[in-house]
Amino acid sequence: MNGFKFFRSSAVVATFFSLTLIACSNDSSSEASIPEPSQIEECVAPAFLKKGDKIALLSPSYHTPDSNVENTAKVLEDWGFKPVIGKHVGAIYAGKYAGNADERAEDFIDALKDTSIKAILTNRGGYGAIHLIDRVDLKTVRDNPKWLIGFSDISTLHAMETKAGVMSIHGTMSSFIGKTGGEDDNSIYMRDLLLGKVPKYKVPANKLNINGKAKGVLVGGNMATFVPLAGSPVDVYSEDGIILFLEELEETMRNLDRMFSSLELRGVMENVKGVVLGEFEECGTDLDFDSPEAMLIERLKKYNIPVMAGFPAGHGDINLPIVMGATVTLDVKDKEATLAFNINGGDEVDVDTDKLTTEKPMPKALRKMLSGKSFDLE
Repeated sequence: MNGFKFFRSSAVVATFFSLTLIACSNDSSSEASIPEPSQIEECVAPAFLKKGDKIALLSPSYHTPDSNVENTAKVLEDWGFKPVIGKHVGAIYAGKYAGNADERAEDFIDALKDTSIKAILTNRGGYGAIHLIDRVDLKTVRDNPKWLIGFSDISTLHAMETKAGVMSIHGTMSSFIGKTGGEDDNSIYMRDLLLGKVPKYKVPANKLNINGKAKGVLVGGNMATFVPLAGSPVDVYSEDGIILFLEELEETMRNLDRMFSSLELRGVMENVKGVVLGEFEECGTDLDFDSPEAMLIERLKKYNIPVMAGFPAGHGDINLPIVMGATVTLDVKDKEATLAFNINGGDEVDVDTDKLTTEKPMPKALRKMLSGKSFDLE
């Protein structure tokens, strides 16, 4: 038993297939050694999906109401995929988690090992993904590469995937897809990326930008989630040549400063070739800076690296998918900035972020729920 059930299906049919890895390294064999904490394994891209493929719906962190998961399952079916709901997704442990740590890890491992499942879409962030780090073997992740999608607390699992040498997608989750019916830009671009349409983002000029061009492996995510991982078994920040993505929700400026200082004290910033600043939603104004981004720019100036500010990813209404673990080119100029992903096998698609609009903005309560700042079952 793999611990999964098909949505509106009475049986699970396991099929084996030959997964083609789209390598971005010289050695993608399963015999490669698991990287030490000071190394980043160069990543492979999982196979892009096709209609009819199965996508697992998992809750590695906080619990999500069954109705939300079922709504997302219907959207996946409408897109032509076959949703598979994890065995413990409906569980509630300690009032908030989607099952205890062992149960959540079991669902994740089952999804990895099930060769008929091609992607894992997380239902919600919140807190708890860190419990999976010492329960999921990196070799299992590396030997079973498939797209993992999520953000917020799922930043922990993106670090694990990158450490294992597998690319993953920082993007919208089941909780939001179920609410919007998958009709928003966040969901559509995520779906298109799964199908092999790789975005090249063009972002309008921002007065906070620092011009320059850099190439490196994209890592990072939600600051409160990934900063504690520095020095851990899934540390992807201690190797030279990284592009750092940062975003946050409802943190004071001093907390943001504290987290950035922690990265500096651990020597992380010496490895950073460029920075992408995402959304900093509803963050405090407790220090005398115009914005959290302005404060971070002041800290970043001394490194003489390119910085793109205002990239629409994170906890804002527009949360565009980006590929963690991919080698990216960041090019910041006076009139615009671009972020391009080096992923073989996909079709590059130009996306002008200035032309995106959100007809169905994310409710503040939902944004807080996704991040774990609040906990509502409905």
